[in-house]
Amino acid sequence: MEMCNLEKRGKLFILTFTGEDEHRINPARIDAIRSALNQIRSDSTSLSGSVLITTAHGKFFSNGYDLAWAGSSPDKIRLMSSKLRELVADLISFPLPTVAAITGHACAAGLIFAFCHDYIVMRKDRGFLYMSETDIGLKIPAWFIAVISCKIGDAKVRRDVVLKAKKLTAEQALESGIIDTAFDTAAETAEGAVELGEKLVKNGWNGQVYGENRKQLYREILDKLGVDETTDDVNNVAIATSKM
Repeated sequence: MEMCNLEKRGKLFILTFTGEDEHRINPARIDAIRSALNQIRSDSTSLSGSVLITTAHGKFFSNGYDLAWAGSSPDKIRLMSSKLRELVADLISFPLPTVAAITGHACAAGLIFAFCHDYIVMRKDRGFLYMSETDIGLKIPAWFIAVISCKIGDAKVRRDVVLKAKKLTAEQALESGIIDTAFDTAAETAEGAVELGEKLVKNGWNGQVYGENRKQLYREILDKLGVDETTDDVNNVAIATSKM
């Protein structure tokens, strides 16, 4: 089953999670995303002045790790974590500006994935941003916290997202400076992402320079990615899975 589709529209690359499922993050989905990113990287004519937009069909942008797939298997949990960290490293070094068009719920690891884009636009009429770990009994990895710290500047909002598992609507996220724009519907959100992408294209930035500058901006995240904390969380994941 196709998990994502890559479309090239002029200087825009649009990566879409296909289907009406929750777009859970598992090794197969991560491999599909990384394959699309590698396809873009291989197009040397597109590395300057292009933009990547990531979006999804259905009511979920991504509902986080595929805990049902991982179960209580330590090897699967480690593999899932390792692959997501590799994907995040790819996004931070990616030689194009990136836009996440959130047209549904973005939760836990799915929210972290969204946060690894440079710009975020979101629909108002459905969907929220939600770090569910406290609610389901999971310790949040240090590198997740590094991403959150880079993307949520308001300390009180950051506290509530992490420690209270507060769900943020598009309006709340916009007010807190977490997202760039909020739109009334999914269709308007997708259109808004394209409009933003086209504006960014006009800058004609050198992609390699852009990627290197992003790596410096998010050096704190990159420094944390090498630490695998999943061994301590195997029992917690098993408990969380039993609550599903």
